[in-house]
Amino acid sequence: MAYLSELQLSEMQFKALGENVKVSDKAAIYDPHLIEIGDNSRIDDFCLISGVVYIGKNCHITPMCLVAGGSVGVSLADYCTLAYGVKVFAQSDDYSGETMVNSLIPKKYKNELFAKVTLSKHVVVGANSVILPGVDLAEGCSVGASSLVTKSTAPWGVYVGTPAKRIKQRSTNLLKLVDMFENDSTFSNKKNTS
Repeated sequence: MAYLSELQLSEMQFKALGENVKVSDKAAIYDPHLIEIGDNSRIDDFCLISGVVYIGKNCHITPMCLVAGGSVGVSLADYCTLAYGVKVFAQSDDYSGETMVNSLIPKKYKNELFAKVTLSKHVVVGANSVILPGVDLAEGCSVGASSLVTKSTAPWGVYVGTPAKRIKQRSTNLLKLVDMFENDSTFSNKKNTS
């Protein structure tokens, strides 16, 4: 995987760009002036990031993900991970048949839903899952592979299915490792090479 150089990233004119950010040269980034990316975050091959998007520190968006912030936004707090093929939408057409759909139709003939999506710290979303507009994934939640998240979650839950439902509590042990990780000189004093 090849990454864009620091010069290439700076020429894209992101709204904000942290240190040691890695963006694949095969990722599609639309509206970079609306996108903020924090320190040590990474966007991999064949991802599409568009609209108002905030990506915190130490976030990983793995290959083939879509983050569509639209005008209202998608926010990923620090330490979030989107596994392969995750889709996050902050807007959607009305599928009821009461209005027309698709981006080629003027807005006066449509009834689009626009609602911000928030992923709090330490959220991990499993492969091929979909997060719909207006969902807030609370701190520490994990979403199982191929789940459809239609409603906001409670902290530190494990959610799976279509629609996603809480099946158990997620361990908070990882919080004990955060301070150690952030103070680890082998990581913090050199560029992230992973």
